[in-house]
Amino acid sequence: MDEILNKVGSYWLGKKANKEISSVGDDFTSLSTSIEGGTKWLVNKLKGKMQKPLPDLLKEYDLPVGIFPRDATNYEFNEETRKLTVFIPSICEVGYRDSSVLRFSTTVTGFLEKGKLADIEGVKTKLMIWVKVTSISTERSKIYFTAGIKKARTRQTYDVLRDGFGVDKF
Repeated sequence: MDEILNKVGSYWLGKKANKEISSVGDDFTSLSTSIEGGTKWLVNKLKGKMQKPLPDLLKEYDLPVGIFPRDATNYEFNEETRKLTVFIPSICEVGYRDSSVLRFSTTVTGFLEKGKLADIEGVKTKLMIWVKVTSISTERSKIYFTAGIKKARTRQTYDVLRDGFGVDKF
């Protein structure tokens, strides 16, 4: 009798385990659709979806590749809401050929549109004082930074990736 119960129990546990293991893929799929942020990125990686490099994403949306520091390679982009979150290893400043300077927090967010990054959080520029950049847009050979006022700069200046230099605070 014990031998029969062992076989029945083993069979039942084996079936249960197979069902649980096969449902893990479904759980990952539903998890990826319901969770925002880093976990979604991880789930996409586990599911085999490759994320394009940040410069390629920026080019696709007609923005210069050099608007973020070179070491800003990790990002999250929600294609439905167009929300972009860029992760930078440390607070830094980037100087450009036209003597402009941008200061970046460790996390920069905004909404990506064709030729524009709007509602930006985490970027400042030096006018006479550090001013929060709220929008970056492009139009032919110009790039526009809205930081209290809309300031035009030559787009070519931002077409090259540059290193950021560490600073103490954002």
